Amino acid sequence: MTAEARHETAGERLAGLLLAPVRWGMNLIDRPMTWLQRRLGLGGVAAAFLAPNLLVFGIFVLFPMMLNVAYSFTGGGALFLNNRVFVGTLQYETLLSCRDFLDASSCREDRFWRAVGNTGFFVIVQVAALVLISLATALVLNREMRARGFWRAVFFFPVLLSPVVVALIWKWILQRNGLLNAVLVELSFEPTLWLVNRGWAMFWAIFLSIWAHLGFYTLILLAGLQAIPRELYEAAEMDGAPSWRVLTRITLPLLWPNLVVVILLALIRAVQVFDEVFVLTGGGPGTATLFLVQYIYETGLAQQVRNLGLASAASILMAAVLIVLTLVQLLASAWRERKEQR
Repeated sequence: MTAEARHETAGERLAGLLLAPVRWGMNLIDRPMTWLQRRLGLGGVAAAFLAPNLLVFGIFVLFPMMLNVAYSFTGGGALFLNNRVFVGTLQYETLLSCRDFLDASSCREDRFWRAVGNTGFFVIVQVAALVLISLATALVLNREMRARGFWRAVFFFPVLLSPVVVALIWKWILQRNGLLNAVLVELSFEPTLWLVNRGWAMFWAIFLSIWAHLGFYTLILLAGLQAIPRELYEAAEMDGAPSWRVLTRITLPLLWPNLVVVILLALIRAVQVFDEVFVLTGGGPGTATLFLVQYIYETGLAQQVRNLGLASAASILMAAVLIVLTLVQLLASAWRERKEQR
Protein backbone atom coordinates (compact mmCIF):
# COMPACT_ATOMS: atom_id res chain seq x y z
CA MET A 1 0.00 0.00 0.00
CA THR A 2 1.39 3.38 -0.97
CA ALA A 3 1.93 6.20 1.49
CA GLU A 4 -0.82 8.24 -0.19
CA ALA A 5 -3.31 5.38 0.17
CA ARG A 6 -2.36 4.88 3.85
CA HIS A 7 -2.81 8.62 4.44
CA GLU A 8 -6.26 8.55 2.79
CA THR A 9 -7.30 5.53 4.85
CA ALA A 10 -6.21 7.24 8.09
CA GLY A 11 -8.19 10.35 7.10
CA GLU A 12 -11.30 8.31 6.45
CA ARG A 13 -10.96 6.58 9.82
CA LEU A 14 -10.54 9.90 11.60
CA ALA A 15 -13.59 11.32 9.79
CA GLY A 16 -15.57 8.22 10.70
CA LEU A 17 -14.64 8.60 14.36
CA LEU A 18 -15.59 12.26 14.40
CA LEU A 19 -18.90 11.65 12.63
CA ALA A 20 -19.85 8.63 14.74
CA PRO A 21 -21.53 10.71 17.53
CA VAL A 22 -23.42 12.67 14.89
CA ARG A 23 -24.69 9.49 13.22
CA TRP A 24 -25.63 8.04 16.60
CA GLY A 25 -27.55 11.22 17.52
CA MET A 26 -29.36 11.31 14.17
CA ASN A 27 -30.36 7.67 14.46
CA LEU A 28 -31.64 8.35 17.97
CA ILE A 29 -33.79 11.23 16.69
CA ASP A 30 -34.90 9.32 13.59
CA ARG A 31 -36.81 6.64 15.48
CA PRO A 32 -39.31 8.88 17.32
CA MET A 33 -39.65 11.10 14.26
CA THR A 34 -40.46 8.10 12.06
CA TRP A 35 -43.03 6.92 14.62
CA LEU A 36 -44.53 10.42 14.80
CA GLN A 37 -44.77 10.67 11.01
CA ARG A 38 -46.52 7.31 10.79
CA ARG A 39 -49.04 8.30 13.45
CA LEU A 40 -49.71 11.90 12.36
CA GLY A 41 -48.75 12.05 8.69
CA LEU A 42 -46.73 14.82 7.06
CA GLY A 43 -49.32 17.51 7.84
CA GLY A 44 -49.53 16.41 11.46
CA VAL A 45 -45.74 16.56 11.86
CA ALA A 46 -45.73 20.12 10.48
CA ALA A 47 -48.47 21.07 12.94
CA ALA A 48 -46.52 19.49 15.80
CA PHE A 49 -43.46 21.60 14.95
CA LEU A 50 -45.58 24.77 14.64
CA ALA A 51 -47.46 24.17 17.87
CA PRO A 52 -44.78 25.59 20.26
CA ASN A 53 -44.46 28.77 18.20
CA LEU A 54 -48.23 29.13 17.94
CA LEU A 55 -48.47 28.63 21.70
CA VAL A 56 -45.93 31.39 22.37
CA PHE A 57 -47.70 33.66 19.85
CA GLY A 58 -51.05 32.98 21.47
CA ILE A 59 -49.82 33.66 25.00
CA PHE A 60 -47.72 36.76 24.35
CA VAL A 61 -49.46 38.34 21.32
CA LEU A 62 -52.98 37.07 20.63
CA PHE A 63 -54.14 36.85 24.26
CA PRO A 64 -52.91 40.38 25.17
CA MET A 65 -54.65 41.73 22.07
CA MET A 66 -57.94 40.13 23.08
CA LEU A 67 -57.44 41.32 26.66
CA ASN A 68 -56.81 44.84 25.39
CA VAL A 69 -60.10 44.78 23.46
CA ALA A 70 -61.90 43.61 26.59
CA TYR A 71 -60.32 46.38 28.70
CA SER A 72 -61.53 49.00 26.20
CA PHE A 73 -65.14 48.19 27.15
CA THR A 74 -64.55 48.58 30.90
CA GLY A 75 -64.03 51.44 33.31
CA GLY A 76 -62.82 52.08 36.83
CA GLY A 77 -59.39 51.99 38.44
CA ALA A 78 -59.12 48.26 39.16
CA LEU A 79 -56.27 46.39 37.51
CA PHE A 80 -57.78 42.93 37.08
CA LEU A 81 -60.46 42.53 34.46
CA ASN A 82 -62.94 40.69 36.72
CA ASN A 83 -62.93 43.67 39.12
CA ARG A 84 -63.63 46.25 36.42
CA VAL A 85 -67.03 47.67 35.46
CA PHE A 86 -68.44 47.04 31.99
CA VAL A 87 -69.25 50.42 30.39
CA GLY A 88 -69.86 49.40 26.77
CA THR A 89 -68.61 51.90 24.20
CA LEU A 90 -68.24 54.76 26.70
CA GLN A 91 -64.45 54.94 26.30
CA TYR A 92 -64.73 55.20 22.50
CA GLU A 93 -67.46 57.85 22.86
CA THR A 94 -65.17 59.83 25.16
CA LEU A 95 -62.33 59.75 22.64
CA LEU A 96 -64.54 60.57 19.65
CA SER A 97 -66.63 63.27 21.35
CA CYS A 98 -65.76 66.50 19.48
CA ARG A 99 -67.66 69.52 18.22
CA ASP A 100 -64.97 70.12 15.61
CA PHE A 101 -62.46 67.36 14.88
CA LEU A 102 -60.03 69.93 13.46
CA ASP A 103 -59.98 71.82 16.75
CA ALA A 104 -58.55 69.70 19.55
CA SER A 105 -59.71 72.17 22.22
CA SER A 106 -63.33 71.42 21.29
CA CYS A 107 -62.90 67.72 22.06
CA ARG A 108 -63.73 66.09 25.35
CA GLU A 109 -60.36 64.30 25.40
CA ASP A 110 -58.29 67.11 23.90
CA ARG A 111 -54.90 65.51 24.65
CA PHE A 112 -55.86 62.52 22.52
CA TRP A 113 -56.68 64.71 19.53
CA ARG A 114 -53.56 66.79 20.00
CA ALA A 115 -51.61 63.52 19.92
CA VAL A 116 -53.55 62.49 16.80
CA GLY A 117 -52.73 65.79 15.09
CA ASN A 118 -49.06 65.61 16.04
CA THR A 119 -48.85 62.00 14.91
CA GLY A 120 -50.54 62.76 11.58
CA PHE A 121 -48.17 65.65 10.88
CA PHE A 122 -45.18 63.56 11.95
CA VAL A 123 -46.22 60.62 9.74
CA ILE A 124 -46.74 62.74 6.62
CA VAL A 125 -43.51 64.72 6.90
CA GLN A 126 -41.27 62.02 8.33
CA VAL A 127 -42.31 59.23 5.97
CA ALA A 128 -42.11 61.44 2.87
CA ALA A 129 -38.69 62.79 3.83
CA LEU A 130 -37.42 59.39 4.91
CA VAL A 131 -38.43 57.66 1.68
CA LEU A 132 -36.95 60.41 -0.52
CA ILE A 133 -33.69 60.67 1.43
CA SER A 134 -33.23 56.89 1.66
CA LEU A 135 -33.90 56.59 -2.09
CA ALA A 136 -31.36 59.31 -2.89
CA THR A 137 -28.83 57.74 -0.52
CA ALA A 138 -29.33 54.28 -2.03
CA LEU A 139 -28.86 55.67 -5.56
CA VAL A 140 -25.60 57.33 -4.54
CA LEU A 141 -24.26 54.31 -2.64
CA ASN A 142 -25.12 52.03 -5.56
CA ARG A 143 -22.67 53.84 -7.82
CA GLU A 144 -19.02 52.95 -8.28
CA MET A 145 -17.15 55.08 -5.76
CA ARG A 146 -14.10 54.92 -3.56
CA ALA A 147 -14.58 53.43 -0.07
CA ARG A 148 -18.17 52.46 -0.96
CA GLY A 149 -18.27 49.78 1.74
CA PHE A 150 -17.14 52.31 4.35
CA TRP A 151 -19.88 54.79 3.44
CA ARG A 152 -22.52 52.07 3.48
CA ALA A 153 -21.42 51.11 6.98
CA VAL A 154 -21.50 54.76 8.10
CA PHE A 155 -25.12 55.18 6.99
CA PHE A 156 -26.18 51.89 8.61
CA PHE A 157 -24.37 52.46 11.92
CA PRO A 158 -27.17 54.51 13.65
CA VAL A 159 -29.56 51.58 13.11
CA LEU A 160 -27.38 49.46 15.41
CA LEU A 161 -27.75 51.92 18.29
CA SER A 162 -30.54 51.75 20.83
CA PRO A 163 -33.23 54.44 20.27
CA VAL A 164 -32.68 55.60 23.85
CA VAL A 165 -28.93 55.99 23.23
CA VAL A 166 -29.61 57.91 20.01
CA ALA A 167 -32.04 60.24 21.81
CA LEU A 168 -29.61 60.85 24.68
CA ILE A 169 -26.81 61.71 22.23
CA TRP A 170 -28.95 64.25 20.40
CA LYS A 171 -30.36 65.62 23.64
CA TRP A 172 -26.80 66.33 24.74
CA ILE A 173 -26.12 68.04 21.41
CA LEU A 174 -29.32 70.15 21.47
CA GLN A 175 -29.53 71.21 25.11
CA ARG A 176 -28.93 74.84 26.11
CA ASN A 177 -25.24 74.30 26.83
CA GLY A 178 -24.91 71.54 24.24
CA LEU A 179 -22.57 71.06 21.34
CA LEU A 180 -24.73 72.76 18.70
CA ASN A 181 -25.14 75.95 20.73
CA ALA A 182 -21.43 75.94 21.51
CA VAL A 183 -20.69 75.92 17.77
CA LEU A 184 -23.21 78.73 17.20
CA VAL A 185 -21.63 80.86 19.94
CA GLU A 186 -18.19 80.34 18.38
CA LEU A 187 -19.64 81.58 15.08
CA SER A 188 -21.03 84.70 16.86
CA PHE A 189 -24.68 83.53 16.78
CA GLU A 190 -27.11 83.56 19.68
CA PRO A 191 -27.78 80.17 21.34
CA THR A 192 -31.23 78.70 20.72
CA LEU A 193 -33.44 76.68 23.06
CA TRP A 194 -34.00 73.95 20.49
CA LEU A 195 -36.13 71.67 22.66
CA VAL A 196 -38.18 74.43 24.29
CA ASN A 197 -39.44 76.08 21.10
CA ARG A 198 -42.50 74.19 19.76
CA GLY A 199 -41.52 74.38 16.08
CA TRP A 200 -37.91 73.40 16.64
CA ALA A 201 -38.90 70.54 18.98
CA MET A 202 -41.04 68.93 16.25
CA PHE A 203 -38.32 69.55 13.66
CA TRP A 204 -35.68 67.79 15.76
CA ALA A 205 -38.07 64.93 16.58
CA ILE A 206 -38.53 64.33 12.84
CA PHE A 207 -34.83 64.79 12.13
CA LEU A 208 -33.83 62.37 14.89
CA SER A 209 -36.23 59.70 13.65
CA ILE A 210 -34.93 60.01 10.09
CA TRP A 211 -31.29 59.96 11.21
CA ALA A 212 -31.82 56.90 13.39
CA HIS A 213 -33.66 54.75 10.81
CA LEU A 214 -32.33 55.98 7.47
CA GLY A 215 -29.75 53.20 7.13
CA PHE A 216 -32.32 50.40 7.46
CA TYR A 217 -34.51 51.66 4.61
CA THR A 218 -31.50 52.58 2.50
CA LEU A 219 -30.32 48.97 2.81
CA ILE A 220 -33.68 47.66 1.53
CA LEU A 221 -33.63 50.00 -1.46
CA LEU A 222 -29.97 49.27 -2.13
CA ALA A 223 -30.75 45.55 -2.31
CA GLY A 224 -33.50 46.31 -4.83
CA LEU A 225 -31.17 48.46 -6.95
CA GLN A 226 -28.53 45.74 -7.06
CA ALA A 227 -31.15 43.26 -8.30
CA ILE A 228 -31.89 45.37 -11.40
CA PRO A 229 -30.04 43.87 -14.41
CA ARG A 230 -27.12 46.00 -15.57
CA GLU A 231 -27.99 45.24 -19.19
CA LEU A 232 -30.98 47.59 -18.97
CA TYR A 233 -28.77 50.52 -18.00
CA GLU A 234 -26.24 49.63 -20.70
CA ALA A 235 -29.01 49.55 -23.33
CA ALA A 236 -30.34 52.92 -22.11
CA GLU A 237 -26.83 54.37 -22.26
CA MET A 238 -26.37 53.12 -25.82
CA ASP A 239 -29.70 54.75 -26.77
CA GLY A 240 -28.54 58.02 -25.23
CA ALA A 241 -31.41 58.17 -22.71
CA PRO A 242 -31.05 61.05 -20.20
CA SER A 243 -30.59 60.26 -16.50
CA TRP A 244 -34.06 61.39 -15.46
CA ARG A 245 -35.67 59.09 -18.06
CA VAL A 246 -33.57 56.14 -16.87
CA LEU A 247 -34.68 56.88 -13.31
CA THR A 248 -38.39 57.15 -14.14
CA ARG A 249 -38.62 54.41 -16.78
CA ILE A 250 -36.21 51.77 -15.45
CA THR A 251 -35.11 52.32 -11.86
CA LEU A 252 -38.34 53.37 -10.11
CA PRO A 253 -40.69 50.83 -11.81
CA LEU A 254 -38.33 47.93 -11.06
CA LEU A 255 -37.70 49.25 -7.55
CA TRP A 256 -41.41 49.62 -6.78
CA PRO A 257 -41.76 46.38 -4.72
CA ASN A 258 -38.94 47.53 -2.45
CA LEU A 259 -40.47 51.00 -2.22
CA VAL A 260 -43.78 49.47 -1.11
CA VAL A 261 -41.99 47.60 1.68
CA VAL A 262 -40.16 50.75 2.73
CA ILE A 263 -43.34 52.87 2.75
CA LEU A 264 -45.29 50.26 4.73
CA LEU A 265 -42.57 49.79 7.34
CA ALA A 266 -41.97 53.53 7.60
CA LEU A 267 -45.70 54.22 8.06
CA ILE A 268 -46.07 51.61 10.79
CA ARG A 269 -42.95 52.80 12.61
CA ALA A 270 -43.96 56.47 12.31
CA VAL A 271 -47.44 55.90 13.75
CA GLN A 272 -45.89 53.95 16.64
CA VAL A 273 -43.11 56.47 17.36
CA PHE A 274 -42.41 56.75 21.07
CA ASP A 275 -39.07 55.90 22.62
CA GLU A 276 -36.58 58.29 20.99
CA VAL A 277 -39.00 61.26 21.03
CA PHE A 278 -40.07 60.55 24.61
CA VAL A 279 -36.44 60.61 25.75
CA LEU A 280 -35.62 63.68 23.63
CA THR A 281 -38.54 65.97 24.49
CA GLY A 282 -40.86 64.08 26.85
CA GLY A 283 -43.75 65.15 24.63
CA GLY A 284 -43.05 68.83 25.21
CA PRO A 285 -42.93 71.69 25.19
CA GLY A 286 -46.52 71.37 26.35
CA THR A 287 -48.06 68.89 23.94
CA ALA A 288 -45.99 69.94 20.91
CA THR A 289 -44.43 66.50 20.46
CA LEU A 290 -47.04 64.37 22.21
CA PHE A 291 -47.73 61.34 20.02
CA LEU A 292 -50.31 58.57 20.22
CA VAL A 293 -48.18 55.90 21.87
CA GLN A 294 -47.01 58.33 24.54
CA TYR A 295 -50.62 59.35 25.18
CA ILE A 296 -51.59 55.69 25.58
CA TYR A 297 -48.63 55.06 27.89
CA GLU A 298 -49.32 58.06 30.08
CA THR A 299 -53.08 57.49 30.23
CA GLY A 300 -52.85 53.82 31.10
CA LEU A 301 -49.64 53.57 33.11
CA ALA A 302 -47.84 56.81 33.97
CA GLN A 303 -50.59 59.00 35.42
CA GLN A 304 -51.39 58.93 39.10
CA VAL A 305 -54.99 58.01 38.25
CA ARG A 306 -54.63 55.36 35.56
CA ASN A 307 -57.37 54.92 33.00
CA LEU A 308 -56.68 51.53 31.44
CA GLY A 309 -60.00 51.47 29.58
CA LEU A 310 -59.36 54.80 27.82
CA ALA A 311 -55.79 53.79 26.96
CA SER A 312 -56.99 50.47 25.56
CA ALA A 313 -59.64 52.19 23.42
CA ALA A 314 -57.02 54.60 22.06
CA SER A 315 -54.72 51.71 21.18
CA ILE A 316 -57.57 49.91 19.36
CA LEU A 317 -58.27 53.03 17.30
CA MET A 318 -54.56 53.35 16.47
CA ALA A 319 -54.44 49.69 15.41
CA ALA A 320 -57.46 50.26 13.16
CA VAL A 321 -55.70 53.20 11.49
CA LEU A 322 -52.60 51.06 10.92
CA ILE A 323 -54.68 48.29 9.36
CA VAL A 324 -56.42 50.77 7.05
CA LEU A 325 -53.12 52.36 5.97
CA THR A 326 -51.61 48.95 5.29
CA LEU A 327 -54.61 47.77 3.27
CA VAL A 328 -54.66 50.98 1.22
CA GLN A 329 -50.98 50.65 0.42
CA LEU A 330 -51.30 46.97 -0.52
CA LEU A 331 -54.37 47.63 -2.69
CA ALA A 332 -52.57 50.49 -4.44
CA SER A 333 -49.58 48.24 -5.06
CA ALA A 334 -51.78 45.44 -6.44
CA TRP A 335 -53.62 47.92 -8.69
CA ARG A 336 -50.30 49.22 -10.02
CA GLU A 337 -49.06 45.69 -10.76
CA ARG A 338 -52.27 44.82 -12.63
CA LYS A 339 -52.01 48.03 -14.61
CA GLU A 340 -48.41 47.26 -15.60
CA GLN A 341 -49.33 43.71 -16.65
CA ARG A 342 -51.95 45.08 -19.08
